[in-house]
Amino acid sequence: MNFIARVLFVEDDEQIVENLTEFLSKEGYLVKAVSTQRETMNLLEEEAFDLMLLDVTLKEGNGFSVCTAVKAQYDLPVIFLTALGDEFSVVTGLDMGADDYISKPFRPRELVSRMRSVLRRAGKNQAAVEIGGIRIDTEKGIVTREEQEIFLSALEYRLLLVFLNHRGMVLTRSMLLDEIWDAAGDFVNDNTLTVYIKRLREKIEKDPQKPEIILTVRGMGYRLGE
Repeated sequence: MNFIARVLFVEDDEQIVENLTEFLSKEGYLVKAVSTQRETMNLLEEEAFDLMLLDVTLKEGNGFSVCTAVKAQYDLPVIFLTALGDEFSVVTGLDMGADDYISKPFRPRELVSRMRSVLRRAGKNQAAVEIGGIRIDTEKGIVTREEQEIFLSALEYRLLLVFLNHRGMVLTRSMLLDEIWDAAGDFVNDNTLTVYIKRLREKIEKDPQKPEIILTVRGMGYRLGE
């Protein structure tokens, strides 16, 4: 099971971490967050990442020194994401090897676009996700099995992305309804959800009667298969 990209988020504002992690997860990114330079370097010794989002001001250390240390040891793109938007800070960050510099407040969609650009330049972009024999190209919005396109409605595709972006989680019916509400301009209720899950399984599962991608968790809801 693959993600679009694995992101290390170095930020000490818990509210920003929570909000941005939730947003990026829905976009298909796997995000792990730390708040200090020590935690950053320790985690990089244990895990590989495709991109780092880095604040300048941290509880311990600072983003400039983190960037210098990371660039000296790892082939990892770095985007500064910080409230320090003055010319000196921007130039300093870029001179230290940062791949981009974004000032707070920022628009989340713009951030994702610039993340994709940095990942493409670094050769780390992974727009395709594979699971259970199907391939989902999240940039083109195309789902295929054995190079044959599977045609999904807008709401079916949105439902598949919801499962994809909540890997490992059991999603209740109410959570699914909240995620796909009016996604295709249609009213979605509990009965409609049942119909769409059935239709989606018929299109993406090898055997809809024995699903391997969208699994039923009895008495709780559904989850994505491994």
